Amino acid sequence: MTLSKAADIRFKVAPGGPLAGRLRVPGDKSISHRSIMLGSLAEGHTVVTGFLEGEDSLATLSAFRAMGVQISGPDAGKVQIEGVGLQGLQAPAAALNLGNSGTSMRLMSGLLAGQAFSTMLTGDASLSSRPMKRVVGPLTMMGARIDASDGGTAPLRIHGNATLAGIDYDMPVASAQVKSSLLLAGLYARGQTCVSEPAPTRDHTERMLTGMGYPVQRSGNRVCIEGGHTLHGIAIDVPADISSAAFFLVGASIAPGSDLLLAHVGMNPTRTGIIDILQQMGADISVLNERDVGGEPVADLRVQSAPLHGIDIPPRLVPLAIDEFPVIFVAAACAQGRTVLTGAEELRVKESDRIQVMADGLQTLGIDAQPTPDGMVIEGGTLGSGCVGSHGDHRIAMAFSMAALRAQGEVEISDCANVNTSFPGFVEQACQAGLTIKATRV
Repeated sequence: MTLSKAADIRFKVAPGGPLAGRLRVPGDKSISHRSIMLGSLAEGHTVVTGFLEGEDSLATLSAFRAMGVQISGPDAGKVQIEGVGLQGLQAPAAALNLGNSGTSMRLMSGLLAGQAFSTMLTGDASLSSRPMKRVVGPLTMMGARIDASDGGTAPLRIHGNATLAGIDYDMPVASAQVKSSLLLAGLYARGQTCVSEPAPTRDHTERMLTGMGYPVQRSGNRVCIEGGHTLHGIAIDVPADISSAAFFLVGASIAPGSDLLLAHVGMNPTRTGIIDILQQMGADISVLNERDVGGEPVADLRVQSAPLHGIDIPPRLVPLAIDEFPVIFVAAACAQGRTVLTGAEELRVKESDRIQVMADGLQTLGIDAQPTPDGMVIEGGTLGSGCVGSHGDHRIAMAFSMAALRAQGEVEISDCANVNTSFPGFVEQACQAGLTIKATRV
């Protein structure tokens, strides 16, 4: 069924069963967002295939339409953008509502800081509770004028006609969204904008800028751009999202008898922490048919069931798997022994407090899961049955859906409408792979 936010959606998932066959999960959300943003700012025509038709990406698309960009589609994942150039955006007639999408709000804050017009960015209740000071602070250092709530959250009012100047910014916490926001502001800034990160984060923005002919300088953990150059429209083939594939990587690993092929998955080295972590836990994942598509590495992933064991998750892998930890926690619950995560305080300010919400749900299902300020300690055990809350967080809902594969009885998950933000068609694809899952309106 097509999920809608008009009503609460509950998932009911029956226990057991292997996952098998071949799936191509929807397109990468991070790349889909950036294709709209940079395609709109480019000179000429950009054609996007494999675009993620989820609510988050569509919010970005709608925002740029509201700023005068001609965009056709999406039609079966194809989007065509008539770029207006760096100076061609127009003032929207109303506030830009970005729904649940933190990526849209943080990246667009940088992009809009250099425009001649003012804009208001709003979002749903979840987005309006997420911290924005991490981008507002350094953007203000560049000369941007942005008003936020007293708590540093949305709505954000971005004042036009600000004069931006490049800065050299050392990020205190690794964040691709902060890095990308500053680089997008740097397109409009005098001089050079440089960002240094304490650990590698996804580099889709840098890759796409380079692909569109905009000079980017990279050295170690530092990336720099200068204002005043031009973006050129290109063809962009969006690979399948490894964050969406992650649910099936874990599901097939923990469900006995599974043998599943995930096709055309993006293998950007800043995103493959999920594979490294699962393999360290004993997962049987083969990387096949490696290739390069439009500057992004892509491969097919074959995953077969295997006994997992607990590990201390290496700190260097944390930023490379930050979005996948809800389902990694499920893998840890099904593993033999203890799994320890540290250095992941970022999880507490996602669509939900993913540390606390996952710990609560796992405890409901009978697992010893102890939250810590920056992670969790999980003792592998036997999953029972019960009803858990996703708190409107799409990744929580899908993670607990996979947990049912090893549960003793039915797992019911509440508040699942937001699955459509990142994975439209999740229920159908999960059923196709072998999960017995039903979505019902409440």
